[in-house]
Amino acid sequence: MTILLEPTGTVTPEPTPTAPAHTTTIPSPGGAPIGPRRRVRGARLDDRFNVLGAASAGIAVAVLLFGWFSPLSGGVGWLLVAFIAFIGFYALLVSFASDWQEVKDRVMGVLLASAGVVLFGALVFVVAFTLVRGQEALPHLNFFTQSMELAGPLDGLEVGGIVHAILGTLMQISMALAITIPLGILTALFLNEVGGKFARFVRTISDAMTALPSIVAGLFVYSAIIVLITHQRSGFAAAMAITVMMLPIVIRASDIVLRLVPGNLREAAYALGSTRWRTVWHVVLPTARPGLATAVILGTARGIGETSPVLLTSGVTAVVNWNPFEGPMISLPLQVFDFVKSPEPNMIARGFGSAAVLILLVLALFAIARLIGGKGPGQLGRRQQERVVAASARDLQRITLQGNRRVLLDASAAQDDHRPPPSAPTPSAPPSDPNPKETSS
Repeated sequence: MTILLEPTGTVTPEPTPTAPAHTTTIPSPGGAPIGPRRRVRGARLDDRFNVLGAASAGIAVAVLLFGWFSPLSGGVGWLLVAFIAFIGFYALLVSFASDWQEVKDRVMGVLLASAGVVLFGALVFVVAFTLVRGQEALPHLNFFTQSMELAGPLDGLEVGGIVHAILGTLMQISMALAITIPLGILTALFLNEVGGKFARFVRTISDAMTALPSIVAGLFVYSAIIVLITHQRSGFAAAMAITVMMLPIVIRASDIVLRLVPGNLREAAYALGSTRWRTVWHVVLPTARPGLATAVILGTARGIGETSPVLLTSGVTAVVNWNPFEGPMISLPLQVFDFVKSPEPNMIARGFGSAAVLILLVLALFAIARLIGGKGPGQLGRRQQERVVAASARDLQRITLQGNRRVLLDASAAQDDHRPPPSAPTPSAPPSDPNPKETSS
């Protein structure tokens, strides 16, 4: 509101214009023009020129040094010189149109991308090399259905297989996981949810055990179980040795995952009146489920490929052993070691075939673990969504019935309030005598 001063000295307020009423309208998406889609992750033309130009210059420098100017040789050295020259030329090309900070950022991005490429290339090389060397044994069906009970070193690939090693690996890793998963996750929960001086001691011991040599774990189980209790090598002793190797990995990885659970989730659960362990069961563990699955995957990868502790505790056999508590039970890593050390080409082919089966088995276990624990908190499967919808329908029906019952009770109470109160009964006169008698005074 604006104040106006009149010449006479009176103050006259100027009326404020009333704003017209507006309504919010949503434009129709059909008539709006849609522009070209932006490429957020695309590379610019000058970036591509810098990468390709630096790569060409690096290759040229490596060719000149190894073929013309110096007596250098070797493929690894050639790749190293070409990469160093590529980094130098790339920094030089970027510096022509950018400042020093952007040059450092681009060079670091190239180094990180190169590290990822090298790591992925090494993984692909290991898997491809194993599959190629084991392609002679993998096509034979008997390789997966028979044991080496009736096959010798000089027999062809049409006889014998590794079914005894596959079953031994599955039984040993199953027993190890049955001990490692609850014990490792409970220990990680103790370290995070309880804490204290003893928790710091346990964390220190578990961190130190992650660097424990596998042969030491095998010797410990050999001395504590085989020498003192069972007096024979068995699959159970091998499972205990694998457990010793897996447990610190699972504890450490689960501890890190549980630390990442936001504290406000716990505080909200406590504010709603939940106890500590109900909060852990219904809030902390569901939130950290994908990370805990990753911790189990890491522990499984460590235990399923162990050879030296299994060599000391399980023994070597060529037949299927269904009893893990009695008699030797071989596993796939130990079977690979036993095959490859033979001078016969067929045995070496069986060894690489066993290694390929071991890789495929690990990948299958990883896929199963990701299906079980790969969903984030709040993500439900199809059956879980159906159960939630059914529970919501039941709750809606219950709430509707309660609401209708309350409405009926309120209506009946209202009718009782407006109904006139019943009148008090009037005393009736005594009945008259049809033949009255005269009374004398």
